[in-house]
Amino acid sequence: MKQSSPIAEPAGQNLVKVISNLCFSVFVFAVLIFTVIAITYKSPDPWLESAPAMTNFFTQSENATFKNDNSILRTGEDLQLSQGSPAPSITEASIERVEGKFSELEPGCSEISPGSVNCSDPRVLIAIEKFNLRAFRSIAFLEYQTPVGGSKLDECDVVWRFRNKKEKSWRKYRDFRRFKIGIGENCTYRIVHPGGWHSGVNARRPRIQSSAKPSALVRDNEINDTIPTLGSGVDFRKGRYLYYSRGGDYCKGVNHLMWSMLCGLGEAVYLNRTFVLDLSMCLPGTYSTTGKDEEGKDFRYYFDFEHLKEVASIVEEGEFIRGWKRWDRTHRKKVPVRKVPTYKVTPMQLKGDKRTVIWRQFDAPEPENYWYRVCEGRAERYIKRPWHAIWKSKRLMNIVTEISGRMDWDFDAVHVVRGEKAQNKELWPHLDSDTSPESLVAKLGGMVQPGRNLYVATNEPFYNYFDKLRSHYKVHLLEDYKELWGNTSEWYNETRMLNDGKPVEFDGFMRVAVDTEVLYRAKIRVETFYNLTADCKDGVNAC
Repeated sequence: MKQSSPIAEPAGQNLVKVISNLCFSVFVFAVLIFTVIAITYKSPDPWLESAPAMTNFFTQSENATFKNDNSILRTGEDLQLSQGSPAPSITEASIERVEGKFSELEPGCSEISPGSVNCSDPRVLIAIEKFNLRAFRSIAFLEYQTPVGGSKLDECDVVWRFRNKKEKSWRKYRDFRRFKIGIGENCTYRIVHPGGWHSGVNARRPRIQSSAKPSALVRDNEINDTIPTLGSGVDFRKGRYLYYSRGGDYCKGVNHLMWSMLCGLGEAVYLNRTFVLDLSMCLPGTYSTTGKDEEGKDFRYYFDFEHLKEVASIVEEGEFIRGWKRWDRTHRKKVPVRKVPTYKVTPMQLKGDKRTVIWRQFDAPEPENYWYRVCEGRAERYIKRPWHAIWKSKRLMNIVTEISGRMDWDFDAVHVVRGEKAQNKELWPHLDSDTSPESLVAKLGGMVQPGRNLYVATNEPFYNYFDKLRSHYKVHLLEDYKELWGNTSEWYNETRMLNDGKPVEFDGFMRVAVDTEVLYRAKIRVETFYNLTADCKDGVNAC
């Protein structure tokens, strides 16, 4: 029997060691490369970055080298699916199930009068539902009401509730249209001609007149943004509250305000307390027509207070103060309060406090008096900002829906950033020329089909700047729809009611909010800094 060589075993062991060392070296090198990439990589979307990066994004000063884009405003319905489940939508299968119930009741041709339609016949509604599913694929239809007669014998008006599939909230909207009905094969109903947005006026339910000022004011009873009352002093004492006094965030940018307010709401959730909300906002000068900060704006002009009440435990500041004073006035024992003079007292340190009111005070100089400082450091691991709680105002979203509906939900959009950035050649050297009318015509020609509805979301102040696009597209600008916030509009009447009967200006923040949401509903979306120019979104060397 042949014996193995005594040198074969050491040679094999050496080979194994060489291979092991080589593999380990490759692994270490790969880890090193990955670490370098992780450290140097900058996400193109600040919404995907860490909390410290988000803080920097939201709160950078106006004279910073790099400036965030204030021509787009994202809120909860743009960022993540809302909590809860959507209402079930109408599908082809559900229509077919209903249709099957009437299969034995198909009308004979002799029973149908030419040029006359019984709009209450369930088969008329089935024909409308089938047509809408084919025509509006970006819409989820939720419910219909029974059609009623239109202006002619062969017309029917019908109203339905729907939501846009691109919106991540479960908010419902309403449309009512007029349809010309004809007779198809086997004497079934068919749609000869659909009317435009809100054309079915006979199906529209009557609006509720305000009893307080019946001559002018009309209120949408689908919006409930009234301020809840605390009730008796006993009711107040039963609660546990987190109260933030006004800090340095007050007249900062709206993104800064949202970042800070969501910190406070997140801490209230963590502490299982009711958050005291100041409905008085300050509109930064970047959004006002005067260029100056404007105090005293109502939170409800911009955000959905009804939704916030439903998903978060909040109390309006004025109601909270009245409840507190009412208790102190009627009881010898004062309300237990813990005053917290610095953000450095962490939420974790307050977790076990049983006093009625935790009152955070922000009296230090900036930036020590910013609300969001509470959520920095170790607190970042415990406080989750409730993004789902902040939606744009339903009144503004109704304008968005109206604009999209008038284009039959079939439009493309381009976001054209100009204004201050186009004038700053140092940070954006090519932006002005890349967004010139001639350049827009040339670049959009390869991205948007001629003849399409084209919505232009922009901060360009001159209305006629985009006239050269009109020979190629059906151009729509926000200003084309100014009657939607004019002095005869629902928005105008309803915001007056929030402002003690005084008119409310449709300001720059509202324009950005509406532009943003219409842009997000487009079938094709062209962006300035990713499609029209090679300049970096936040300035030179910031790509």
